[in-house]
Amino acid sequence: MKGALVLLAIDVGNTQTVIGAYDGERLAHSWRVATVKGQTGDEIRTTLSMLFLADGFDVSAVDGAVLSSVVPRLTGAWERALERMLGVQVLVCSAATAGDLFPANYGNPAEVGADRVADFIGARMRYGAPCVVVDFGTATNIELVDREGRFAGGIIAPGVETSANALFSLASKLTGTELVAPELPLGQSTDQAVRSGIVMGEADRVDGLVRRIFEQVGYTAPVVATGGLAGVIAPLSSCITEVNPDLTLEGLRALYEHKMA
Repeated sequence: MKGALVLLAIDVGNTQTVIGAYDGERLAHSWRVATVKGQTGDEIRTTLSMLFLADGFDVSAVDGAVLSSVVPRLTGAWERALERMLGVQVLVCSAATAGDLFPANYGNPAEVGADRVADFIGARMRYGAPCVVVDFGTATNIELVDREGRFAGGIIAPGVETSANALFSLASKLTGTELVAPELPLGQSTDQAVRSGIVMGEADRVDGLVRRIFEQVGYTAPVVATGGLAGVIAPLSSCITEVNPDLTLEGLRALYEHKMA
């Protein structure tokens, strides 16, 4: 692989950070690490060096980087770390940098988070218009690419793990559980009941919200799921038509190629 990889795409979320190395359009390597909100640029470089060394990844092969971050205090640290490590200027994703890749029928496009911008770009590029993206992260984000290919708005709700952590922290008799669905919705133990409410409840919430979107706009569309828990929730959903765990990274790659062409 030496000399072939040209682009690093990084999605810094509130809970996890996903790093992808692209060889053209092919995602050749990917890593998922916990987001540490107090990290410095030097600490980020150390983390990256360890990941790359473990997989035998040659950082000298990279000649570009694109960054999405919803953690403002980490955005600059990641920029500095990548620029120092790679010797390249980092493209930071936003509605402004996306430009004509992010046509929006929205009150204030500048307030749309970088992850939502990247999801929109990736979905429109891969699936066309219209389509809906459901991103299962710290928040569950639902976005609509309308018939005209515009960002038409979305829904932001607490994510699966966020809801679970809130429940466990506030209900003293409930303890943590694995976030997988039970076989049946009616739990025969506290653990089954909690998993039914959290996991099955998330699938039904997404289905209900997507139906409301379709009722509002007057048409239906493919629904693509992404994010860390997409593979857990999607099989329980009646509206999700496809799972693409790399959609955010794909949007970042498309943004970089468009801006650097």
